[in-house]
Order: sequence, then C-alpha cells, then structure tokens
Amino acid sequence: MRRQVILMLWLPTCSAVLMRYTLAVCLALGMVLPFVTGAIPEVGNLISPMHIPVFICAALLGPVSGGIVGAVMPLLRGVIFGSPAFFPRGVNMAVELCAYGIIFGLLIKYFPKKLPFYYAALVIAMIGGRLMGGAAKLVLLASGVIGSYSFELFITGYFVESWLGIIIQLVLIPPLLLTLRRLEFLKGLNL
Repeated sequence: MRRQVILMLWLPTCSAVLMRYTLAVCLALGMVLPFVTGAIPEVGNLISPMHIPVFICAALLGPVSGGIVGAVMPLLRGVIFGSPAFFPRGVNMAVELCAYGIIFGLLIKYFPKKLPFYYAALVIAMIGGRLMGGAAKLVLLASGVIGSYSFELFITGYFVESWLGIIIQLVLIPPLLLTLRRLEFLKGLNL
C-alpha cells in the first residue's frame, strides 16, 4: 500500500504531462516563428511573431507559465540565435512579453469563457504589455543604456510599426482559443 502511494505521488498526472508539453511547444514556437520573417528586423517588428506563443501559453496554462515563457523566450532566443540582441533589446522584450503572459493569463482565467471576453482580454493585455515595455525602455534610458526615448518613439515602436502584428493577433488568437476550448483533452487547462 505504501509503495502504491509513493508511486502515485511520484508519477506525473496526465494533466501535468500535457502542461509540460504545451509549455515546451509554446517555447519552441516562439523560437521558430521569428524565422518566418526571414531575419528582417523591420518585418519582425511589423508581425511580432514571438507574441502569439506567449498569448497561447498564457491562455492554456495560466499567468505564471505565460509570464515565464514570455520572459525566457526572447532571452533564450538571443543567446542561441543572436536575435533579439540579449541586451538591451532582449531584456526589454522579456519585460513586455512577460507582462503579456501574466495579464492575459489572469484575464482568461477570470473572464467568462466567451469570444467577446477573449477579445477584451487580448486588447487589455496588449496595452498592458506595451506599457510595461515602454516602462522598461524608460528604465534603460534612466540608467544610460539607451541614448534617447520619447513618447513619439513609444507610439511609433509599439503601435504604428506593429499594426500588422496587432491585427494578426486579434484575428487569430480569440477564435483559436475558442476552438481549443472545445477540445476534450484540454479541459484541465486554464481555458
């Protein structure tokens, strides 16, 4: 009897295994999707390919996992592939993506599980993450790491230059979450 209890505590549950695989897939997607842009920084800024796996991870696994994937992904990608540059761009992106993951994961967890609320959660997370990214840039400016930063650069960098990525995320993520929510094997996750 004691041996069975120890085995039951030691063996991961199906839900725990699913969570680990989901986390790994989201992290891998975040590492690979930027290659779609062909390593052209302007196109990468326009499409924002690393944002999508963070939002998916946060929706499926919650705010902690979404925040961890968001914080780790740009730093790990910077170390392995050299893009984004680890410092200061990678650190700034880590703050922004971590905020996306935490905010979106919390909102998905507590909002009703309906399409309009998925859109509301996504828009709020997009605004919150961009504000945190801007705050991180202000810290880098105050510490002398970057030379200049202004409100115009904030608006241009986070909204004007990334308009296509915002549209892609709004078109793709909420319907995808609604579809994933219908899958039986994902019932134990954050959705």
